[in-house]
Amino acid sequence: MKKLLSIILCVVLTVSLSACGGSEKESTSDIPLIGISQYGEHPSLDNCFKGFLLGLEEAGLKEGVDFNYIYQNAGFDDNIAVQIAQNFSAKNVDLMCGIATNSATACYAAAESKNIPVIFNAITDPVEAKLDSGNVTGISDKLPIEAQLKLIRTCQKDAKTIGIVYTTSEPNSVSSIAEYREKAPQYNFEIVDIGVTSQSEVTQAIDSLIQKDVDCISNLTDNNVVGVLDTILDKTNDAGIPVYGSEIEQVKKGCIASAGIEYVELGKKTGLMAAKIIKGEASCEEIPYQTVTDFKIYINSEELQKLNIILPQSVTDNAIDICENK
Repeated sequence: MKKLLSIILCVVLTVSLSACGGSEKESTSDIPLIGISQYGEHPSLDNCFKGFLLGLEEAGLKEGVDFNYIYQNAGFDDNIAVQIAQNFSAKNVDLMCGIATNSATACYAAAESKNIPVIFNAITDPVEAKLDSGNVTGISDKLPIEAQLKLIRTCQKDAKTIGIVYTTSEPNSVSSIAEYREKAPQYNFEIVDIGVTSQSEVTQAIDSLIQKDVDCISNLTDNNVVGVLDTILDKTNDAGIPVYGSEIEQVKKGCIASAGIEYVELGKKTGLMAAKIIKGEASCEEIPYQTVTDFKIYINSEELQKLNIILPQSVTDNAIDICENK
């Protein structure tokens, strides 16, 4: 009977890890092992993971020779993010990479007692997330909010209200909302924001913004919101309300435009940081976290046309139209 119970427990644990998503490529020798935790699957976070591996490669590290890795995603579940991080700690990985705030903070909490270095990726405000000191560093994806406000004003000269849905427990989103509220009056906008506590509340919040007749909606890099972007766009398209993204992948999904950063490049920078640590060239404390400030203007000409929005030549000349290479 005890043997049967042991077999059942083993199966349950295997299924639990599989439910998180991801793959395991563990070390069988002294090759450094990296634990990569991604908060959930959506294109910008997927690009961070892709870029992270490219950064390691660019630094001259070869998988299976210079490093191996375990990759897991939490499915936007905080409890699973914690379990993944604790699993990495139990395996005594040599480095953890947390993609998005919730995964990064979980990794740091699990790594701290063992002094395992942590690299964060796609975090807007490391200070707010308490990831600005200790054996941790990474890249901040702080949104170019002022550039986004300028873009919205250029696209919609008569607009007065911008609707935003954000998760109240995401430091990234709380920080971004504060900046939107501060800077919006300079462009004669009023921010109509609705806070949610889970992804299940997002579509209801969008319905509320539509009922409030906002002139447009601007997305953050809020994981709960981006995770249901397709549903959001179905609703806003029916209502004829433009939605602005926060990066290129959201524009590809159907947002009309964005002032945003490039997430593969963001991931690549963190990969290069991780390579320095793996090679023993530097510690996290010796590599200050960086904030990416470069951004590009992305537009979706097909969606703009549907909403009868005509951009001035000054914008189109300097924008990347994601429809041109379709």
